[in-house]
Parts: sequence; C-alpha cells; structure tokens
Amino acid sequence: MNFWQKLSNKKKPFFVLAPMADVTDAVFRQVVIKTGKPDVFYTEFTSVDGLCSNIGRRRLIKNLRFSKNEKPIVAQFFGTKPENFYVCAKLAKKLGFDGIDINMGCPDKKVERQGAGAKLILNPKLAREIIEATKRGAGALPVSVKTRIGFNEVITVKWIKEIIKAKPDAVIVHGRTRKELSLVPADWREIGKAAKIVKKAGIIAIGNGDVYSLDDGKNKAKKYGLDGIMIGRGIFQNPWIFNPKINLKDVEPNVRIKLAIYHIKLFKRFWKDTRNYDNLKKFYKIYISGWPACASRPSAKSLRTKLMNTSNIAEALSILTSA
Repeated sequence: MNFWQKLSNKKKPFFVLAPMADVTDAVFRQVVIKTGKPDVFYTEFTSVDGLCSNIGRRRLIKNLRFSKNEKPIVAQFFGTKPENFYVCAKLAKKLGFDGIDINMGCPDKKVERQGAGAKLILNPKLAREIIEATKRGAGALPVSVKTRIGFNEVITVKWIKEIIKAKPDAVIVHGRTRKELSLVPADWREIGKAAKIVKKAGIIAIGNGDVYSLDDGKNKAKKYGLDGIMIGRGIFQNPWIFNPKINLKDVEPNVRIKLAIYHIKLFKRFWKDTRNYDNLKKFYKIYISGWPACASRPSAKSLRTKLMNTSNIAEALSILTSA
C-alpha cells in the first residue's frame, strides 16, 4: 500500500499544496509548516532534461532539497523524454521522496514548446510512455499525474481514460482546459466525471481548482467523489488555509509581519544569490494585507507599496522591522 492509499484510508479528504513555479520552494514550504501543514507537499516542477545533464543537474538539484518535516513530499517533473523520466524517478527515490508526479497540465509556453506540460494532452501515446517509464524508475514509489480536463476543448472522459491505461497511482485533475488558463471558474462537474473513471480503476482521485477553504474542499470532495483536494492560489489569500484552528480575521498584523520577515530571512539563507530578490515580491500581498492604518502602524496597502518599491532584502527587512 503506497502513501496515497494509506492517506486516503486515514483521512478523507486529505489536502495537498499544489506545486507552483517560483512559489512552493523549500523556503515557502517551511513558512506553510509554521502556519498549518497540508497532508502532502509538492516541489516546484523541475525539468527532467535539465536534471539529466551535468550542468543542469548542478543548477536544478537545489529545487529537490527538502527537510524531514515536509514529508510526505512529492517530486514533480516535466519533460517529454521517457528515458529521462526513468532516470529522474530513480533520482527521486534515492533522494528520499515519498512519490513522483508528472506534470501534464502546465500552460507555460516555454514548457509547451517542448511538447511537455499541458501539450501532452494532445499526445496520449507519449503521455502513457512517460508514465510507464517513470513507474519503472520509481520502483515502489507511487507515481501520480497532474493534468487538466483538455487542451483547447473539454475532453475529460477521453483523456482520463488514456491516462489510466498506464496505471498511475493517483490522478490530480485541474478543472480547466489549457486554453481557459485561470480565466474561467473551475468546472467541478468535469472533475467529478474524471473521479468516477479514476476510482473505478482503483486509482486515487484528487480535485484542484478554486478551493479557498477547508470546508469548501470537504464539500467538493464529498459531492464529486474525491479522495483528496489540492489547493493552489488559495494559499495566496490565506496562508493559514490548512489550519482549521485559525481564522484569518483573528491574525494580528504583527504576526503577519513577523511571518514575512521569517520568509525573507529564510530565502536569503537558502538561495543566497542564486534567485532574484524580485521573486519575493509576489509573496508580500500574502502577508501584508487586511488591516487599516492606525496611530502606531501604517495601513497594509501603504506598507506593501513600500515593499514593492524595494530592490533588495536589506531594504525590505528595514521597512518591516520598523513597521
């Protein structure tokens, strides 16, 4: 029994933090552990082609670093070469990951130009070959697939039936097509259709899209027959989203400011000069929001504006520590 199955037997639904490029790195995962840990973490997606080259591996291997307190954690890979997925699956096993996920949903144009990510929806034969090669390399580690309900049009039933021919251990379905990006609401009826097919094959079914609270996730899981719920953008609205004991409205500004400072210092220590400081700016709205000005503190909006105009970590820390 793999960890997905054990988790499903123990808790239904379980909750997963979605993999997001330049967001769910080892630093942010530690922040989330402080606010409220999900049942499963994912790494950012990493190129199998890059990991299979000497220069690329030296640059990308840090993306696969994690701490014991993040487990269970899944390594997510993207690419088009089955042989490279095989190699990277063996690497993930060696590094101690709990599972491996294949990205078949990313809409990034650079990824799609390779035929990877969501583009694999148009190439089911290659998609199956990639799953099979990954499983061979993974050994006992479970292999999952994160995908969408179609590329230019909704083809949920047809596409999911193709995926499960390769017998992945879990399937995560985002309820939009590649063409829709995030411009329309997630279609949970289509996710429900996928779940029926997946579960009939004895595979773990996970839904993803527009979930902004644990209660909403629980309701959707029950309604659409899902084992788990994956939350992505919801973490930007509420960094305590996985913590049932904390109401965001009750979190004081000083707590949010301290969390931002913790993130920035950890970012500096972990990445040093290998990631651009501007990458941090996407996080400021997570922490610095939701309070008006008062006699002792500026409003969240004015403080956030100051932070967005900074050019380095020292400037940001100076502003936050004096707020």
